[in-house]
Amino acid sequence: MSLPLLNRLLLLLILIAASNKNVLKSYNVTHILTVASSLRPAHPDDFVYKEDTNLEMYFDECVDFIDEAKRLGGSVLVHCFVGKSRSVTIVVAYLMKKHGMTLAQALQHVKSKRPVASPNAGFIRQLQDLEKSMQGKQEPIAQCQA
Repeated sequence: MSLPLLNRLLLLLILIAASNKNVLKSYNVTHILTVASSLRPAHPDDFVYKEDTNLEMYFDECVDFIDEAKRLGGSVLVHCFVGKSRSVTIVVAYLMKKHGMTLAQALQHVKSKRPVASPNAGFIRQLQDLEKSMQGKQEPIAQCQA
């Protein structure tokens, strides 16, 4: 099975792969970020799961979860039902917050790896809010003096 990789540490997969322990182990997945409220962990004794699903409220927490996995040398599976909207939204938020990408850049990057990526309108609004809040925190560029 060929799975789309965003990088060696961050995976974006569909629900079926998330319940296949052998596939998860073959990709060295150590942490699982589930972003669908009605999904239950398939292998709670074998992986660290994050169960919160309210996206905008948990952007920082999800980013921290991914960072912690990376710090420990692990790999993260970010998944939802289809791997198209919720999980994509979290990965885009991660790329924006940790790699300084704009919403457009982050979404294009994810789409280049997973063409079906298409956050719904509500999630796009949440990502736009994130982008606005990040722009407000940027330091002003020094003016050149003539």
